[in-house]
Amino acid sequence: MKSLWNQAEADRYPTDLEQRVYTSQLLGRDPSLVLHGGGNTSVKIREKNIVSEEEEILYVKGSGWDLATIEKEGFSPVRMDHLLKLAKLEALSDPEMVNELKTQMTRSSAPSPSVETILHATLPYKYVDHTHANAVVTITNTPSGLARIREIYGDRIVIIPYVMPGFDLARLCAEKFAAEAGENTVGMVLMNHGIFSFGATARESYELMIELVSLAEDYIEKQGAKVAPNSVKIAEKSLAIPLAELRYQLSKSAGFPAIVTMHRNEKTLSFVQREDIAEISQQGPATPDHVIRTKRLPLLGRDLEAYIEDYQAYFRTHATETTTMLDPVPRVILDAELGMCAMGKNAKSAAIVADIYHHTIDIIQSSTALERYQALPAKDIFAVEYWDLEQAKLRKGGTPPQFTGEIALVTGAASGIGKACVESLLKRGAAVVGLDINPNIEELYSRPDFLGIKCDVTREDNINDAIEQTVRNFGGLDLLILNAGIFPSSRAIAELNTEEWRKVMNINLDANLILLRECHPFLKLAPNGGRVVIIGSKNVPAPGPGAAAYSASKAALNQLMRVAALEWGQDRIRLNSLHPNAVFDTGIWTQEVLENRAKHYGITVEEYKTNNVLKVEVNSHAVAELAAEMCGSLFACTTAAQIPVDGGNERVI
Repeated sequence: MKSLWNQAEADRYPTDLEQRVYTSQLLGRDPSLVLHGGGNTSVKIREKNIVSEEEEILYVKGSGWDLATIEKEGFSPVRMDHLLKLAKLEALSDPEMVNELKTQMTRSSAPSPSVETILHATLPYKYVDHTHANAVVTITNTPSGLARIREIYGDRIVIIPYVMPGFDLARLCAEKFAAEAGENTVGMVLMNHGIFSFGATARESYELMIELVSLAEDYIEKQGAKVAPNSVKIAEKSLAIPLAELRYQLSKSAGFPAIVTMHRNEKTLSFVQREDIAEISQQGPATPDHVIRTKRLPLLGRDLEAYIEDYQAYFRTHATETTTMLDPVPRVILDAELGMCAMGKNAKSAAIVADIYHHTIDIIQSSTALERYQALPAKDIFAVEYWDLEQAKLRKGGTPPQFTGEIALVTGAASGIGKACVESLLKRGAAVVGLDINPNIEELYSRPDFLGIKCDVTREDNINDAIEQTVRNFGGLDLLILNAGIFPSSRAIAELNTEEWRKVMNINLDANLILLRECHPFLKLAPNGGRVVIIGSKNVPAPGPGAAAYSASKAALNQLMRVAALEWGQDRIRLNSLHPNAVFDTGIWTQEVLENRAKHYGITVEEYKTNNVLKVEVNSHAVAELAAEMCGSLFACTTAAQIPVDGGNERVI
C-alpha cells in the first residue's frame, strides 16, 4: 500500500481542520481501507467560543458522510471537556450517549457525531484515524488472529478484544490504552473490527495508517494467503429469467419490491464454485459495520422459505419486547450459475451491498488460506444488527419514494417525452433503463439507478440484448414506457411510397410488438404487477391529412395495447395509452416547422402553441408526469384507458 500524500495538494489545506479533511479524503480513495461511510477520523483543536473563552473541540466525522468526499461541514464539533467526563461514567446507554453528543456540539447544523466520538476523545493524540482495512480484518478473522497481530506489530499496537461500538467500547479502549500504551505505541487494533493510527499532524497519522496496513498486507503475502481468482470459463447465456424469478421471490418474502444486481465474473464465479463455499460463506460478515449494511448472511444451496423460517426462529429466541424485526431476507445470494447477487431497497443500496461483499470475498479467501475464516459469533452479529441506534432509525423510518425498488424501461429516452419520462420516474424512486438509437443515451446520467443503452428498436437482437442488460443490472422489469417513434414528413396517400410506409410501421408498430412480447415474461414477475404506458397520439382519435402512415401506425399500436390488456390482465399487467398533441419541446418541432404551421392557420407561433381549448402549452414534462402517475396507485384499477394530453382538442372532444 502506497501513501497518496501530495505536498502540492496538501498545501491547499492550510488549517488543522482542512488538513483533517485532506487526509480523510486520501483514506477514502482506497476501498481496501474504508467503504461507503465506513471508517472514522478526528482532530482536536483549541478555539475561542462566542464569549471569547478558549476550549478544546473534537472535530469528528459526522454521521452520513463518506471519507472519500467529506468536507469541513462533515465534521461534528463536540466539546472535549464534556466528552472526557462522559468517558469516566460507569455506564451510559446508547440513546443517552447520542443525546449527550448532540447537546455538546458547538454548531447546531452539524451532522450527528459518530458513535465512536468518546473513543476518539480519550486517545491522547491530536489526529486519530480509524479504518476497516481488509488486510487487518483478514488476519483478525482467524482463530489465531490475536497471536498473528502481536507477531506483526509487537509493542507498537494496543490490542482491544471485540466489543460492540458505543460507550462500552470507548470505556474499554480508554482503560486498556492507559494501561498498555508505551513509548513505541503508534496505533490500536480492534479485533474483528479495524485499526487506528495516531499522530501530532494529519500527515503523520495518515502515513502511519498506510505503514501499519502495509505490514499486514506483507504478512499475508509472505504467508502465501493472497488469493487470486481461479481461471473460470464464463459461459455466455441468457440468465434474465432465473434472475427475475429470484428477485420476485426475494421481493415477495421481503414485502417490498427490491433491486437485485448480478455480479458474474471470474472472481465471483471462482468463489461460489469453491468446494467449501457452503461453510466459508455462512460464517458471518467481515466486520460489525458490514452487518448493519448487508443485513443478512449469504444464501447458498438452501430453500428461501427455510432460510427465512430459521432467521425468524433465531429472532424470536434473542429479541426483546421492544425489538422490531427487520425483513428476514438475505442481502447477498451466491449461486453457481448467477455468481454473486446483491439485493437492496434501491439501486444505491444494492450497489453498496455488492461493493462490501466483493471485499468480503477477498477477506474470506485470504483468512481461509491463512488458517480458517472465523467471523464474530452469531450473538454479536445479532446485537449489532438489532442495536438500539439501528432500531431507532428503523422506527423513525419515513415514506420512501413511490417507485422505490422498481425498474422502468423507457424507449426513445435521449430527448423529448422519453427523457422527461426518465426524469419523472427517477424522481419517484425507480431504477430506470433508457433506450435510444442516439449514443448520447449512455451518458445521459451518471448515477447507480440509471442505465443508458444505445439500441435500435427495429432490430430484435438489440431489443433482446437491452432486456438482458436491464435484468442483469437491476433484477427485473416493472414499468414499461413505449415512447420511441418517428413522425415523417407530411405526405398525401396518393404520394406515399411503400418504403416510407413500411419504415414508419417498422418503428412505430412492429418494434413495439417485439418489445411488448419480449418484456411480457418479466412484467409477469413484477412484485406489484406490471405496468405499461403507450405514448400514442392525438392522431389516433383525430387523424390529420398528410399523416396516413403515422396515424395508422399509432392507431394500430393503440389497438395492440387494447388486445394486450385483455390477454395480460390475468398476469396482473395493466396497459394504458396517452395521446399527446402539439408537444413543442420535442425534436420534430423545429422553429421552421412551427412557423410554417402557424402561418398555415394564420396565427402567430405563440398562438399556435396554445391553440387548444384550455389555451395551455403542452410540454414533455406534462406528458411524462401523467405517464408516471399512470404507473402508480391512482390507476391501480385502470387498464386499456386512453387519455388525451392535448389541452383539449375540439376534434377529439
